[in-house]
Order: sequence, then structure tokens, then C-alpha cells
Amino acid sequence: MGCCDADHAAPVPEGLTSATLAPPDLNRRTVLGGVAAIAGLLSAAGPAAAQQKELKKLKLAFCSQILCIIPYEVARAQGHWRNHGLDVELVYTRGGGAAMQALVGGAVDYAATALDVAIQAYAKGAEIRRFATTGRLPLFALVTAPKAANAVKDLKSLEGKTVAVSGLGNADHALLLFLLKQAGADKDKVQVATLGVNILEALRQGQVDAGLVQEPALTVLTSAGSRTLVNAMDLNDAQKYLGGPYEFMGVAVRAKEVEQRREEMLLVAKGLDDALKAIPKLKPDDMVNALPKELLAGADIAQLREVLGRYATSLYPEKVTIDLDSSRRVAETLKTAGLVKPDADVSGLHDTSIVKG
Repeated sequence: MGCCDADHAAPVPEGLTSATLAPPDLNRRTVLGGVAAIAGLLSAAGPAAAQQKELKKLKLAFCSQILCIIPYEVARAQGHWRNHGLDVELVYTRGGGAAMQALVGGAVDYAATALDVAIQAYAKGAEIRRFATTGRLPLFALVTAPKAANAVKDLKSLEGKTVAVSGLGNADHALLLFLLKQAGADKDKVQVATLGVNILEALRQGQVDAGLVQEPALTVLTSAGSRTLVNAMDLNDAQKYLGGPYEFMGVAVRAKEVEQRREEMLLVAKGLDDALKAIPKLKPDDMVNALPKELLAGADIAQLREVLGRYATSLYPEKVTIDLDSSRRVAETLKTAGLVKPDADVSGLHDTSIVKG
């Protein structure tokens, strides 16, 4: 299960949940797992509408994690896919697992999920191929409770303490076990508490000593006095604690359709590649404006702008080419956590023939 699964702690910034999205036009939107998908929010009019009809229509399932979706919504809203002849409908689902199920079940053409979701699905026999990447860092930070900031100063000092994760087997749990091993800490001396979406409040109240959180929880806690032990959303910390970039979001297709979709897959990748190249030049407002208004309902927009301004250049790679070394780090993390068998060969998951170099 990945960071984008429905039961994961803070899968999107507060108020930005796909469950709030309603489908006023069922001819243009698809409902998967009880969640309304968004399509055609920037529908064309007049002469442009005729041109729109000539585009190749595709459906891409997505886990609804707000920081992960930026390259995809930028590709859609700024016309990068359209420039390559594609009309891509982003189908929002409840988590990466649901998006992967939609792909395997044939409900969509492509699925964008965290790599840990794809690896676990592949290891269990799912016939999928991953051919493009849009994220190079996990969306987690390991922080102390404000009350424990003075007592817990590094990973080793977590021994004898209680650390919160969203659930056993989730990506944050796997990352915790990997970090403890790398630091030479005895994982058996660390009490793990599974708190679902309640980690922020448990940390704030000092009910646990530390926890894996995402944004905006990290900003809230550091403002309250928490110590950040590892911020995996920061390239420097990723280099120090993970050994470098850590392959994250990416696009998968059904393996049996690779040959017939090869040209189409290249166009999907080109649109995303254009979006990734555009993101460093965009202001936070530009990225926020690319998002569907329904997804922003109830959100703290100022806080979202701040988060995007801080992390955009770190989270998103410069191109969609899969980094195999980075991917192996993720696989090793899952093996360390026992989520994938130690002898599992997942190298066949990646198809690097579509996007090269």
C-alpha cells in the first residue's frame, strides 16, 4: 500500500480530498470506487471545440494525492498533452491501490501511482509495465512530537520510543524500517503505533514520540517546536538517508498492450515531460490554478502555495526517464520492510524502451 492509499495518514493537504468531487456531467466523468472523476474542466468552445474532437481520448487513473498530481494537471491545463494530440481524462480514485486495480481491471488506459504500489502489484503477478516517472522523492518526513524534540535528536534515539505510522505495510512504515536499519537502530526496540489519519493530532498532543507525516502536517508541527529527523521531500536529506533520489510517482500500462500502444505511450510521456520542464518556471499560483477547483474546496490555498514553492523543484524530476538506481532503492526498502519477498525480481516492471536517456 502506498502513500496515496485511502487509509494513509494525510493523503492530501487538509480539505483536498477526492471524496468531495461530484460528477455533474456523467458523460464526461467516470466514477471509480465511489469517487467522482474529473474531466473536461477546461472544456474548449467555439472553433477550438472542433479541434478537441480530433484528439485521442485516454483515461488515466490517479490516486488523488495533491502534491503528486501537479505534473499531470499542468500537462492537462496548460495543453501539453493537447499539443501531442491527446485528450487525457484524469480519473481520481481513492488511493494508488484503487488506481492500480482500475488499470489491471481494464477500466482505464493508464494508472499513475507511487512505485511501491506498482512493485507490490507486479510481485503479486499483475501484468503491468511502468514507462515514465513524475516523482523522485517520497512525500514523508519523520518528525518528533514537540514535547519530545529535546529527547529525540536522531534516528538511533528512537529506540525505546513510540513512532506513529498510518498502517503496518504502508509506504511510511516501510520507510521507517529502512531508516532505522540504515541508522543501525534496533527496530525491535521501537514501538510502532498505527494511527491512520490521526498522526498529526497524536504528535501535537504528545501521545507518541515521533511519526511519519506529510505536508502540511510537517509545517504545522515544526512551527509548534517539533524536530525534523529526516525530511525525505528534501533532496539533501534524500541523499543523506536514502542514498539519493527515491523513485516515486509514475505511469503504468497493461503489459499485453505495450506494443499496440507504443506510439501513444510516447505521446503520454512527452506531454508529461513538457510539464516537468515547465514546472521550475511556474509560480506557485500557476500550479494552484492548474488544479481543478473541486479539488481545492476547503483548502488553505496560502499554505498550499507555500508548500509548492518550497518543494516543487525537489519533488519533480527534470524528465520522465525512469531512474533504475532510484527504483532499486524503493524495491530494497520494500524488501527490508517485508512487503516484498527478499528474492523477488521486479526488474521486469520497468520498460525503458519508450523513454530513453
